Amino acid sequence: MPEPVDPDTGDRGLGSEEIRSHLEAAVVAVETAGPIALRYFRSGVEVANKAGGAQFDPVTSADREVEASIRSDLGRLFPGYGVLGEEQGVVESDSSLRWVIDPIDGTRAFISGVPLWGILLGLTRGSECLAGVMHQPYTGETFLGTREDAWLRRSGKEQALRTSTTSGLSSAILYCTHPSMFVRESDRSGFGRVAAASRMMRYGGDCYSYALLAMGQIDLVIEGSLEPYDIIPLIPIVEGAGGVVTDGQGGSALGGGIVVAAANPELHARALETFNT
Repeated sequence: MPEPVDPDTGDRGLGSEEIRSHLEAAVVAVETAGPIALRYFRSGVEVANKAGGAQFDPVTSADREVEASIRSDLGRLFPGYGVLGEEQGVVESDSSLRWVIDPIDGTRAFISGVPLWGILLGLTRGSECLAGVMHQPYTGETFLGTREDAWLRRSGKEQALRTSTTSGLSSAILYCTHPSMFVRESDRSGFGRVAAASRMMRYGGDCYSYALLAMGQIDLVIEGSLEPYDIIPLIPIVEGAGGVVTDGQGGSALGGGIVVAAANPELHARALETFNT
């Protein structure tokens, strides 16, 4: 059966084989950019503050050069697509297909020498996340996923990813990068309730937490203050492995903000109910 046509742009949807070919191109783009990031990692790289003042939003030359490399590679292969990137903003397009780039997700970890950052690249069509990649060049791992499946590539081998079957909060391992991500008191309280009900909770991880969720190593990730490029590339990896990713109300997570990611629908429902009680 043919894929549907976007009524606004006339774009035909991508079939499974086409999505896979786009995903392979995405993998090449992020893995090509990996050595750029490694040149700066644990090198005493100069850090600028994008926020200014008392706020701290770090950016390095690695962020800028990695994004430039990915944009250049994708631009040659897919010149008509839109682009959203953390450092260079939006390239508008008549196409409903858009690449979403976070060149160094976890810049604070990166500048601290902690290898829990990653290079993120996702592909969307309108409100759909078609495919996503998270590459960690220091560990040599590439996590990738589509709406149908997810897998890990490392040392020339490929491993299918499946989330855990943990369905109760009392047995769940919960991760969050940092409690300051929750700006509103109601969100901090909601997170606290889920944390108190969980078997164990840990801070740290950035994008790597979602990779661990897809691997079945942990069961929940709840975070706040995310931008679209922070989460969009990770959604297909988690969902392709069997998990669920939504915002704090159970809706689409494409806009960022509060994100609740769980290993399966049962655990997600329990976490969401506890968060919003």
